Amino acid sequence: MRRSAISVVSNIAEGAARSSEREFYRFLDIAMGSAGELQAQLDIAGRFEFGDPGLRAAATAQVDEVKRMLASLMQVVRRRAAKRST
Repeated sequence: MRRSAISVVSNIAEGAARSSEREFYRFLDIAMGSAGELQAQLDIAGRFEFGDPGLRAAATAQVDEVKRMLASLMQVVRRRAAKRST
C-alpha cells in the first residue's frame, strides 16, 4: 500500500517536471492507475478484515478524493494539450 501511495505522488511530480502537456497527462494516467491499485488493496484488506475498519474507511475516502482530483486535473491537462496541438 505504501508503494502504491508513493507511486501516485511520484508520478504526479515526475509528470509536472516534463516539458509537454502530453507527457504530463501520461504520468497523471499512471498515477491514476496507482490510485486504483491502492483502492484494490484497501478492498482486499477489508475483505480479509485486516487493520482497523475506521482507518480503512478513512483511507478509502482519501483515495476516492485523490482519484476525483486526478480526474479533474487530467481533464484540464488534456484540454491544454489539445489547444497546443491545433
